[in-house]
Amino acid sequence: MSEPGPLAALAEIAPRHGRAWLVGGAVRDALLGRATLDFDLAVQGDARALARELGRRAGGHAFQLSDEFGAWRVRARDQHWQIDLTPLMGETLEQDLRRRDLTINAIARELTSEDGELIDPCGGVGDLEAGRLRAVGPDSFSADPLRVLRLTRMAAELGFTPEPDTLRLAAESAPALPEVAAERVFAELRLTLVTDRAVSGLELAQSIGATAAVLPELDALRGLQQSDYHHLDVYNHTLATLQSAIELQRDLAATFGELAPALAEVLDEPLANELTRGQALRFGALLHDIAKPLTYALSAEGRPTFFEHDVRGAKLATQILTRLRASERLISHAAALTRHHLRLGFLVHERPLSARTVYHYLASCDPVEVDVTVLSVADRLATLGRNSERAVAQHLELAREMLADALEWRRNRPRPPAAGDELARALGITPGPQLGRLLAELAEAAYAGEIDSDEAVLAHAREWLAHDSLATADGRGSER
Repeated sequence: MSEPGPLAALAEIAPRHGRAWLVGGAVRDALLGRATLDFDLAVQGDARALARELGRRAGGHAFQLSDEFGAWRVRARDQHWQIDLTPLMGETLEQDLRRRDLTINAIARELTSEDGELIDPCGGVGDLEAGRLRAVGPDSFSADPLRVLRLTRMAAELGFTPEPDTLRLAAESAPALPEVAAERVFAELRLTLVTDRAVSGLELAQSIGATAAVLPELDALRGLQQSDYHHLDVYNHTLATLQSAIELQRDLAATFGELAPALAEVLDEPLANELTRGQALRFGALLHDIAKPLTYALSAEGRPTFFEHDVRGAKLATQILTRLRASERLISHAAALTRHHLRLGFLVHERPLSARTVYHYLASCDPVEVDVTVLSVADRLATLGRNSERAVAQHLELAREMLADALEWRRNRPRPPAAGDELARALGITPGPQLGRLLAELAEAAYAGEIDSDEAVLAHAREWLAHDSLATADGRGSER
């Protein structure tokens, strides 16, 4: 016999441990016709015992979330659903609901109620129908400043409009956001960025001071003017790049044609922090120009320049995401996107590209060779200053060509055409940095079709070693 679903199991076993109500997002989403596999329960009774029995009955794993609040989580072993169980905040359910953030999250339904009668002391159903975000009370945000970011995330996720008093209350509490645990802040930023309305959510966050509190580096981009090849300041260009990335992913075929199915497969791969590669690309869009304030200068002609903003941006992106307690994999991924986002644009005027140039691009960008190519397109589409129409067309042509190579590279990454130890013995050299450079050269030459046999490998290796030895003797090091 199969295990019962989590809600069916809960309805059966909850009465043995007290009373329990579905609250918050699960009730809200059901009323909006949105599917969810993430449930919250308010429990008047033994949350620990209920969580453990649910874990046994519904095939889940129960663990404690909070000592302070007595909260427990039960997550399916396949992670397809999770249920948080929290003791009532207050003596009654109504007191609990009145301590929540937004009225649309302060609606409950008794778990065992057959008619599904709603408990709505704050008027959340009416606000749902009106598409309105309204604070439950004057202390809604000061009680937990993270709710400021939750407001902006809910606005982006649902397309709802915060009412004026709620915006005022959120703005008053935004300066306290740095006191909130970084992991919680990151979770709300992540959920905002994965929505289709991420840009509007970020704009709302900026307008009430939340961006200045948690991402001051992003706020610092405002008003920073660029050359006449740009039509926007750095801040608005960043948001435009993010919007372009979202629109590209919404219809890959419109830009990338027959490459779209293979590209979609890559972007749909799980990466880290519950993000796919495509969703992580949005962090790259958000951070790609983050170091421009640090690198701003004026040329002799008075034109703004930002030399090495890619290199310094990778370091700054690492610092920001480390501060936000993101995973190491997401940090390295976003830093690589930032570091390499300019590379494709530098190659536009070198077309047609040699095989070695293609190899150098792909090897340098690996493992984000596919992702950063897409990011470069989003960046280019958001740059509509002088000569932009021709520049965009040229960039898109090159991006399609490079993307085909990048997808093949990802499927079959080139390897050196000889094993290092065998090559060292055949050439009579000692393993070390020089052998590493030689193997890299052989892999590049093989990719370019310059060597196609074992004999050619050895001949090419000997020629390269002779050149390398001369360069070293001249004090110039390897130039190849």
